[in-house]
Amino acid sequence: MIVYLDVIWMLNLLFDTLLLYLTAIFLKRKVRFWRLGAGGFIGSLIILLSFTPLNVYSNHPIAKLFCSFIMVLITFGYKRLSFFIKALMTLYVSTFLIGGALIGAHYFSQYDTELTNQLLLSSVKGFGDPISWLFVLIGFPVAWHFSKKNIESMEMTKIQYEQIVQVRVEIEKETYIFNGLVDSGNQLYDPLSRLPVMFVSIKNSLELLPEPIKKIASEPDTVLMGTEELPGEWQGRLRIVPYSVVGQENQLIAAIRPDNIMIEHNGDVYLCTKGLVSFTMQQLSKDDTFQCIVHPKMLTGSRQHGKDEKVS
Repeated sequence: MIVYLDVIWMLNLLFDTLLLYLTAIFLKRKVRFWRLGAGGFIGSLIILLSFTPLNVYSNHPIAKLFCSFIMVLITFGYKRLSFFIKALMTLYVSTFLIGGALIGAHYFSQYDTELTNQLLLSSVKGFGDPISWLFVLIGFPVAWHFSKKNIESMEMTKIQYEQIVQVRVEIEKETYIFNGLVDSGNQLYDPLSRLPVMFVSIKNSLELLPEPIKKIASEPDTVLMGTEELPGEWQGRLRIVPYSVVGQENQLIAAIRPDNIMIEHNGDVYLCTKGLVSFTMQQLSKDDTFQCIVHPKMLTGSRQHGKDEKVS
């Protein structure tokens, strides 16, 4: 029998890549195409190893589990354990959904008389294979709990994703783009100008930002106390804003007044010309889904349709 290994391998490579892409859609995460391809390539290696002396090990469930670990790590990276486990479980859910749909469609369209007779004969003998019954009794509750938890997690991700906006901050003829979370709990205003304040984390984008912003974020006390001064063109942008949190009062933060703030939400672009941005080194999202917390007041600016002006 002739086996076209290259065709089989290519089919599995495409299938694994599509499964990873479906997982990214469920998680609402943007993934680079080369990461999807690399993850799919790792998954397809099991097919190649099946035609080598290592097939005894490559077909073992532990080897397949390890392979899925590597696929998730390459495609989505590792930020924290809960992030990794969520991506891994969603990959398995996607695999089971697609695999179950394919198997169901196949058997729905096929009719095997011999198989039907064997099933009827097994039913006559008794309750069927006790191992399969044990599998159903144990596996069904586990699958139910597994699916329910992941669907709930996906729903929470969807709710959060609907509040995610893309923010473009323009300062000194430079444009900086972040993902932002619209938070109705953020009601911080500059008490003098009544300008809303947005918080931006620059922890993972230091190399893209100028030194004044880095200094404000990493050494805010030196700027607030005046021990170190910003360049002349930045002095006019600096604002000192008082704020208070639970357990702490009379705190001060340094904020910058940008030239413009553009916010894209649901296909519309909102222009906010009156707002402040407070840069911080603190990571606002554990899984880096968003880098800034947007003041809801900033979405009340002039609206432009995304086709006319699109944030990229």
